[in-house]
Amino acid sequence: MRNSPNRILGTVFGAVYLLVGLLGFAVTAGVGFVATEGGLLLGIFAVNPLHNVAHLLIGGALLVAGLVGVPAAKTTNTVVGAAYLLLGIVGFFLVGTAANVLALNTADHFLHLASAIVLLGVGLAADRATHPRRSTHTTATV
Repeated sequence: MRNSPNRILGTVFGAVYLLVGLLGFAVTAGVGFVATEGGLLLGIFAVNPLHNVAHLLIGGALLVAGLVGVPAAKTTNTVVGAAYLLLGIVGFFLVGTAANVLALNTADHFLHLASAIVLLGVGLAADRATHPRRSTHTTATV
């Protein structure tokens, strides 16, 4: 299933997150690796070097899974979606604290929540039959 929604989404999101991870380094020169305040990517999303590395790792995982096959893409989309859902919610409570090691801001939270909805939605709902179906008919032998 080359045109599987999970493979397409994983490949596209993977490429985008890899690009975001690389671009993030352009705005984090002089920012501490785990600084709680970061540079602004696209003028709105706060990032620090650890956040950039996270984007690179997540992007790589999504891209590779999307290229490997439907089961890998479906699993990776679902797992990354669940992680982003958790990060999107918990992130609201991290801002302004020493625990904000990814330098998250409000725009990041909403982007993570949006990514979570798309990744989880496709991961859980699309490509349900990724394994060949077994026949329910029995053959009588005489």
